[in-house]
Amino acid sequence: MLKVTNLSVAFKKENEFTNVIHGISYEVGANEIVGIVGESGSGKSVSSLALMGLLPKKISAITNGNIQFQEQELNGLSEKAFQDIRGNQISMIFQEPMSSLNPSMKCGKQVMEILQQHTSLTKKEMKAKVIALFEKVQLPEPSVLFHKYPHQISGGQKQRVMIAMAIACKPKLLIADEPTTALDVTVQKEIIKLLKQLQEQTKMSILFISHDLTLVSEIADKVLVMYKGEIVEQGTTNTIFNTPQHTYTKALLASRPSLEVRLAKLPTISDFLNNTTSTQEITSEKRTEQHTQLYSKPPILEVKNVEKEYITHTSIFGKNNTFKAVNNVSFNVYEGETIGLVGESGCGKSTLGNAILQLDKATAGSIVYRGTDITQLATKEVRKLRKEIQLIFQDPYSSLNPRISVGNAILEPMKVHKLYKDDTERKEKVLELLERVGLDASHYNRYPHEFSGGQRQRIGIARTIALQPKLIICDESVSALDISVQAQVLNLLNELKENFGFTYIFISHDLAVVKYMSDQLIVMNKGKIEELGDADFIYSHPKSEYTYNLIDAIPKENAIKKRFRS
Repeated sequence: MLKVTNLSVAFKKENEFTNVIHGISYEVGANEIVGIVGESGSGKSVSSLALMGLLPKKISAITNGNIQFQEQELNGLSEKAFQDIRGNQISMIFQEPMSSLNPSMKCGKQVMEILQQHTSLTKKEMKAKVIALFEKVQLPEPSVLFHKYPHQISGGQKQRVMIAMAIACKPKLLIADEPTTALDVTVQKEIIKLLKQLQEQTKMSILFISHDLTLVSEIADKVLVMYKGEIVEQGTTNTIFNTPQHTYTKALLASRPSLEVRLAKLPTISDFLNNTTSTQEITSEKRTEQHTQLYSKPPILEVKNVEKEYITHTSIFGKNNTFKAVNNVSFNVYEGETIGLVGESGCGKSTLGNAILQLDKATAGSIVYRGTDITQLATKEVRKLRKEIQLIFQDPYSSLNPRISVGNAILEPMKVHKLYKDDTERKEKVLELLERVGLDASHYNRYPHEFSGGQRQRIGIARTIALQPKLIICDESVSALDISVQAQVLNLLNELKENFGFTYIFISHDLAVVKYMSDQLIVMNKGKIEELGDADFIYSHPKSEYTYNLIDAIPKENAIKKRFRS
């Protein structure tokens, strides 16, 4: 079906072309799913854009190699010839459906555009075809959803619309570029299941790109591992997963928090490459000892019967409806503890976090921080509270001002809260913080766009801890990071907690990460607490079906052994 031979791709830098893909070769057979795995910058997406003829024209070039699709050479094909192939014979699902879908067009119309370009169907036939496609990708009420705009549907539904668009013309090859990144584990599982079903029904081939090797193992027949623009290992999924040969492959497999063993420190890519991995475990006895000490003190935060209600307007004259995003939630947080808050999108996790931060006032209940009900504080007192309770954002890039150097971005909150005597002393503290989070003094005058995603998250953490807070809310702060970078950031958070005595409320949809980080775990569902208790106990003994389904949806280390047991 697809044969890539010695493909090299170069990008222009300072008027010179430098190779970023170095002579990669692989094949995708008919009716086969091939996974490409590796970190950001490894060349996964660039190589897939080369297949589609979508590399940026003036700043990139294929410098060597061949791309044959059904024995037709794609390298050097004209733009018009590519337009006949794209969306028709080769189709692509992009990572972020919100930015890939046109926000000003209804979902149905966007899928119809593909059919208009590649088929001679009438308008009526196209609409019927789109509704049938929406049914095929298991979207609820396809006829209703046809007339909805992207912002009116969930992330998982948007991704299904993208899949419907990609399979509209029955392509021979589907390229899925990180199609489940930042989706809930349950939605992620549904998307993987859907792609497998569609592949079985249509017999199309799939090139599935991801940074998560465990996730790829659940769908792929064959896996290519990419590192720094090269394929360092390739083979059947069974072989790659059970007997990996390359150190980098082993590192990718080990970087995800284990659900069976609690390590003191997660192994990272550099640990494996430098042969400095640690396998020190936190035993249940050690954990019990830590918890006895933690819970012998009074709580630092008490959340009592908190509710957050929103009013939705049906029409100008219609009756207003109320929606409880958080419904009668109560729990305590103890100094030095990490309490995990997990659940699907829309369960109320972030709304609860915003209520604790006083960014969005609770409708009912009380939030007592160090003996004071902070829901009753005046605006001036809330400003003082900001120093004590801080937030680490999900997307550090959008939370950093692109026009301010990262050093000044960290210094700014110190100045606002009048910490230290002058800017000279503040700058010294900023340089210390940069070093503390794994950066250095040379980064002070650089701007956010000059850093990788993992580095930007470290800058966000430095800015948060600059105020020496007592309680930090981490809201999906590692969900968009590569598995290996995620491991580095989680290790950093644990190290800072130990050194500074921080208390964390760790919000995420990824139960594997939350379990690793947390002492206690809160599982939220539709605004209510589904379960609350020791993180390890809830994972091994879930009481509710909802919690069981969340756990079951996590890509497991032993997924391959189950698939190839026979």
